[in-house]
Amino acid sequence: MEKKSIARNYAFLAVMLGAMILGAVVGWIFPATEESAGATVLKPLGTVFINMMFCIVVPMVFASISGAVANMKSRRRAGKIMGVTVGTFVVTGTIAAVIMFVLMKVFPPVLTAWTELPAGEMGEYASVSEMVVNFFTAEDFVGLLTRRAMLPLIVFSLLFGFSVNLNGGAETPVGRFLEDLSNVMMKFVKLVTYYAPVAFFGFFADLVATYGSQITQSYARAMAVYYPLCLIYIFTAWPLFAWFGGGRGAVRTMFRHITKPAIVSLGTCSSVATIPTNIEEAADTGISKDVADMVLPLGATMHMDGSCFSCVLKIAFVLGVFGQRLDFGMLIPVVLVAVLSSVGMSGVPGGGYIGEYIICSIFFPTQMEIAFPILVVIGNLVDPPATMINAAGDYVVCYIVSRFTDGKDWLQRAAAGKK
Repeated sequence: MEKKSIARNYAFLAVMLGAMILGAVVGWIFPATEESAGATVLKPLGTVFINMMFCIVVPMVFASISGAVANMKSRRRAGKIMGVTVGTFVVTGTIAAVIMFVLMKVFPPVLTAWTELPAGEMGEYASVSEMVVNFFTAEDFVGLLTRRAMLPLIVFSLLFGFSVNLNGGAETPVGRFLEDLSNVMMKFVKLVTYYAPVAFFGFFADLVATYGSQITQSYARAMAVYYPLCLIYIFTAWPLFAWFGGGRGAVRTMFRHITKPAIVSLGTCSSVATIPTNIEEAADTGISKDVADMVLPLGATMHMDGSCFSCVLKIAFVLGVFGQRLDFGMLIPVVLVAVLSSVGMSGVPGGGYIGEYIICSIFFPTQMEIAFPILVVIGNLVDPPATMINAAGDYVVCYIVSRFTDGKDWLQRAAAGKK
């Protein structure tokens, strides 16, 4: 029975990969032009899927986080999970930012300054203090019921969960309701997942049709650094993190379970949309439910190693456009901006352009009209692999958090329990 289940899972992954490749081919054959929309007309196929996932993810994040905290027998354990999780996010994000900084010194993305720079419209933006407030709070309860308020929703869910825990936790009707709601949402996800191959076909057809012909020499050079770096990071940093967190057998287990989250995140370009898949794989690995239910939703908005890569790339790129070079005197401010801006990213495709605005306001305040559209283009080009590093990496972080909360041999005990 187990072999049949594995075969079905791999067959479904093969179908999704095939749909992605077919979509890319269609997008290449029918690119978007001034006369024709080309394969971009297929974009709604993917939009339907991601909208459905977004409808699921708001109640799912609320139920999983608040339920995990509410039903925790030890509030001390909840605090420990939270502390280790945030600390791990900051450390891995810093490592990613420093790696990209060094690469940008060795391989600057723009070798000669651009002479003709088109200006773009910036629009109206909130002040930095208003942005900080909006990251963590909403104006009212209704404002929480949207994917654009993921951080405020997480804060609300944590506080709600602690309140239920203080009121009796798992023994209360509310605690049991949250547990049931989380299970129901997982079943909902399985139903929607059957549509995923069609959605991935539409996603990749639109992506290739839209951006395939726009990669100029400078953008191509930047992508030639970014895309291989993501691949190298997957096969070097992730195994190290998994080994540190899980010990013997962890690397093999990690690679066996990471494929599905990686494909879902690559196809949807959304960390939030990958939460259900990550939770499913974490449960199959043997990661404690309370660890997964807290780490994975938090990671969708706060764990952004891929965004740290892209943030440093964007800064180096625009500096090159203006005829300036990245120097080591900028290391600390660049890394700080990369890590802190990544924490504020929403789990939606394109990151809501928050990161681009933060970069402009700090490094290019007098050249925002020129810098902003350049940054947006880079953000769109790197969004798929960046999201894959962000979202699939959340699953890997669970290994590290599990080590500090469940002991060094948590994975071995989980494997022994399955036998």
